[in-house]
Amino acid sequence: MKNLTLAILVLSFLAACTTKQPKPETLKDAFDGLFYVGTALNTFQVDGVDVKADSLVKEQFNSIVAENCMKSMNIQPQKGVFTFDDADKFVAYGEQNGMHIIGHTLIWHSQAPRWLFTDDEGNDVTPEELAARMREHIFTLVGRYKGRVHGWDVVNEAINDDGSFRNSKFYQILGEDYIRLAFEYAHEADPDAELYYNDYSMNKPGKRNGVVTMVKSLQQQGIKIDGIGMQGHYLLAEPSVEEIEESIVAFAGLGVKVMFTELDITVLPWPDMGVSAEVSLSHEFQAEFNPYAEGMTPEADEALNQRFVDIFALFIKHSDKISRVTLWGVADHHSWRNNWPIRGRTDYPLLFDRNYENKPAVDKIIEAAIAHKAL
Repeated sequence: MKNLTLAILVLSFLAACTTKQPKPETLKDAFDGLFYVGTALNTFQVDGVDVKADSLVKEQFNSIVAENCMKSMNIQPQKGVFTFDDADKFVAYGEQNGMHIIGHTLIWHSQAPRWLFTDDEGNDVTPEELAARMREHIFTLVGRYKGRVHGWDVVNEAINDDGSFRNSKFYQILGEDYIRLAFEYAHEADPDAELYYNDYSMNKPGKRNGVVTMVKSLQQQGIKIDGIGMQGHYLLAEPSVEEIEESIVAFAGLGVKVMFTELDITVLPWPDMGVSAEVSLSHEFQAEFNPYAEGMTPEADEALNQRFVDIFALFIKHSDKISRVTLWGVADHHSWRNNWPIRGRTDYPLLFDRNYENKPAVDKIIEAAIAHKAL
């Protein structure tokens, strides 16, 4: 009996050693130790109105970014009149769920209130006045969430595709110095928060080189900049993985973190206006640009899933350089891609479908991350 008991104990021990541990079933678990996996949120998700989205966010993601509620036109629609209700709820949601919280965005030419750039007569304000208004806005917003928001998109989309500075009102009035001022003000308002530059089409050589030059200039001036956000609004065929990789390596070479901040992949045909993520673009609706209104074909579905797998394979390869990957929306029907650059289309640009179900790419991405960590 004694020998039998010993044999049972040995067999039990061996079985326990050889039993496979359950694999992580969520993105945030699979990428734990590699980089944050995040999503952009809007008020109806933070408020709990969309119960399924709320559940999915808590299950799959460990980082959130404010898609709209922290943009200047929403935070300060009138001079000196700040509206923080939605931003307060967003930050509280992140804190309650132990998430890495990103504020978006402090300085952006688009979705900025008109009063920011003009005086009472409608003329452009002086450089000194614009700098003062920028400082008040940044100090008020960043200061309110000091120690609570972990990182800020300080300046958004300041560089053209050819590497030149965008001729925005900020640039017209203050020149390129507005970028330095924005980072200085944000750092003063919260010295511990990470500060980022964020832009689209970052795979393009002209823009890549322009951003590298700009960041080097800031660094030479002693300005704190912690990371570069590559928005990642991609098509099925463009850009190539190799082009994306070149920018990862170039930006990491500056000694800053690299992030993919607004990832989505459209399956829809692109109007003949040049691949971009310029929000001001618009195009007349035509049925030929909306081929999947009733659902994707098997071929399109397979191509989308493979594209996600290929891109995440690149992220995993460079996980020593990448600190965060954020999807620009929770599920397909939340995505801005359904209405940009053509309103009323049906797109499928995210990892979770309109029923909040995982697409096939999710399991493959999770498996790839687990395999990488096991090496």
